[in-house]
Amino acid sequence: MNPLVIVIPVVVVLAGVVLFAASRRRDSGGATGALSRETVKRDKPATALETDAELVGVSGRQVEATAALDRRPAAPATQNTDVAPFVAPDADAIGISRRKFFNRSIIVMMGLGLSGFGAAILAFLWPMPKGGFGSKIRVGAVSDVLAKISANKGFLYSAEGRMWLTAYPTSAIEKAKAVYPSAVLPSMEAGVVALYQKCPHLGCRVPSCQTSQWFECPCHGSQYNLAGEKKGGPAPRGMDRFATSVTADVLTVDTGTILQGPAIGTNTTGQEAEGPHCVGGGSH
Repeated sequence: MNPLVIVIPVVVVLAGVVLFAASRRRDSGGATGALSRETVKRDKPATALETDAELVGVSGRQVEATAALDRRPAAPATQNTDVAPFVAPDADAIGISRRKFFNRSIIVMMGLGLSGFGAAILAFLWPMPKGGFGSKIRVGAVSDVLAKISANKGFLYSAEGRMWLTAYPTSAIEKAKAVYPSAVLPSMEAGVVALYQKCPHLGCRVPSCQTSQWFECPCHGSQYNLAGEKKGGPAPRGMDRFATSVTADVLTVDTGTILQGPAIGTNTTGQEAEGPHCVGGGSH
């Protein structure tokens, strides 16, 4: 009979026993092992009340841990105090944090910006009121306008329309038709010229000069006759003028329609300076 047939099963059985014993040792606390019943009785404190049956299967490590807990001083008893009621903090005492301040400032600035933008849009879309500069102004009867021009020594200013009104000689109508656009001719044919107050050079308001009976700009010395035709200075053309209409002898000036003045060299009336100039000297 082959001896290996007997040895192999024996080795297998012994290996199983060894593995079983090792697993039992790990479960019982590693290298410490289980205490015998006699050892447990010797380590048992005199004041303990446990029975021998209760100590069966208790490891030495567990016993040492229990003894350490018994030696630890007892924690003082906590006092049973009532919980204080919640009191909301004072908002003034807390104040506003820097982050909250900046956030609120940004929101306020955005609100103001949007409000201004909205107001500008509404103002742009809102219909313009009737009357005033940019609209059609009913000046009045032509005879009354000419009388006022004469009473003011050749010049009548209308602040509402930002314009000068002067007399235009009927003898120069034919020359005017060859130079001026048809939109300004109705008033000229009735004997009145409606001129925009700004100088074509740089936009200064041009005053009248009673002594020379011309318009003379104090900014850079540009000069114009009563019809607004350039007589001297750096202006690139004559004074700009408004479209006009005359209905039943009533003069209406459209201040929303500004037409460029006549070119340099235009002189339909032939008027020269009638006296000393208010600004510099005239060049002809």
